[in-house]
Amino acid sequence: MRRLFLAVCAAAAGLALGAGPALAAGPPTEFGTDWHDPVTAGPPVATPDTRSCTVTLADTEFRDYTPYKGTYLPPKACGDRWNKVVLRLDGAVAGRQYDRLGYLQVGGVEVLRTSTPEPSPEGISWHVEKDVTRYSATFRERQPVEMLIGNLVNETYTGVIKVKATLTFYAADGRARPAQTPDKVLTLDSAHNAGTSYEGMLTTPRNSERIVAEVYATGSGGGCEEFWYLTVPDAAPYSCKAKDGPYREVQVSVDGKLAGIAAPFPTVWTGGWSNPFLWYVIPGPRAFDVRPLEYDLTPFAGQLNDGKPHRIAISVTGVPEGQSGWSTPTNVLVWQDARAGSVTGALTAHTTGAPANTVAYEPGTEHALKADGGHSLTVAGYVDTSHGRVATTVTRRVAAASTHRWTDGESKDGLRARWTDDESVTVAGRGPAVTTSAHRVYSMDGEISIGSGDRLRTVMTMGDRSDSVTLRAGKRIDWSRLDDTYTGDAAYNQNVPREKRHAVGVSRERYRLLGPGACYDRTLATAQGELTEDSRSC
Repeated sequence: MRRLFLAVCAAAAGLALGAGPALAAGPPTEFGTDWHDPVTAGPPVATPDTRSCTVTLADTEFRDYTPYKGTYLPPKACGDRWNKVVLRLDGAVAGRQYDRLGYLQVGGVEVLRTSTPEPSPEGISWHVEKDVTRYSATFRERQPVEMLIGNLVNETYTGVIKVKATLTFYAADGRARPAQTPDKVLTLDSAHNAGTSYEGMLTTPRNSERIVAEVYATGSGGGCEEFWYLTVPDAAPYSCKAKDGPYREVQVSVDGKLAGIAAPFPTVWTGGWSNPFLWYVIPGPRAFDVRPLEYDLTPFAGQLNDGKPHRIAISVTGVPEGQSGWSTPTNVLVWQDARAGSVTGALTAHTTGAPANTVAYEPGTEHALKADGGHSLTVAGYVDTSHGRVATTVTRRVAAASTHRWTDGESKDGLRARWTDDESVTVAGRGPAVTTSAHRVYSMDGEISIGSGDRLRTVMTMGDRSDSVTLRAGKRIDWSRLDDTYTGDAAYNQNVPREKRHAVGVSRERYRLLGPGACYDRTLATAQGELTEDSRSC
């Protein structure tokens, strides 16, 4: 089945919003040559009712792997302190094309990592929207812009990807306060790939009191690491190999010392699992808006604040030596002590649990690989600021469990997997300590089967869930709950002209987001490319 993945899925890898046209009276009996524009159930970015200014970052099209380059100029009519900054991308493509992975950088800062939908012959358009207020420090100055959605256009793959990306700035006034954002957004100097890691040098301001790294980690490129969760050890008869099996963990180190761990999200691009009919209207979670993994590096601030460059390395454990397929661009967000020229401190604790990774292969008519892995890390440190000593403790535990079953020839191939990423950050200074805890759960339950007439069917359920709570002196002061669930079932005849595929497929997404005084609950459903449901429960 891996051979099918590599043939059908993207050669390379937001949030789509809006329901588009009114719902159809009834779905067709099978896919035609046109279908509903891509849409997801996630909420739009909330914005204030204040003066706004819009700046175009890029208005271009992609036919190859040549980046678009331009210049960003800050808006003049909305000041330089904003309540909200929203990135919006509008795309269009027609004909035949794979899904493609893209990025958008402003001043070298990655502000969006995204992928594209696969088009209908008659063409589709889609919309990506993202809150990028945290990058405000970058947007206050003139900056170079670089954008790329790598593409191939020839006599077979005819889809030219057209995009327009804008930033809209919502001014702060009496109705909307300026957002509290990092004072600087840094990138790694002299960054380069070193084997299976990405590393560079970081020099922070000497008065940094909080430091957070964000890594836009994606397994992509059309090879096996696009489906890292399906890889097996050499002893098992399967087309994608990895000596240590499917366990992956994205690590950040500072000067060679492990500083953060995270579980990668199992993103499925819109040609994934050998069946683009699953994703034509509703993409899988995060496919259009690749959210970065975040690492609180504040315990290392005392070490980083000496005015010297320090080596930051990002690596993905479990990737076979010498094998490419992961991209890990990194931003570093810094909050400074405005009343101090320098902030000193020290790392006071560093405890790493023993990494666990076991795989058990069971041969048979239906082969099975059961894998379990996990890791834990606790780091603590303090900084002496103008407002006293502040101590930060970060504890993180990641785990993965999966069962992969397949038959000889991979005509049947299925996975049931669950990943967890639990993080707790405690900040103690003057006043009661504040602890923010997050419990993240990612899940995948899918199967591909090939029946008579070379008919391929894919059934898939994916989950993206997160619960967070903030406590002060043991009392809850904030909380949130996210539950994004996708289900789909699609089938088509392989290796025949388009008009003989007789493709059918249904999909559904329910996106729920709850918090203090807030409720968002939206469900979308499709059949044969038509939107059949768009309902809200809050």
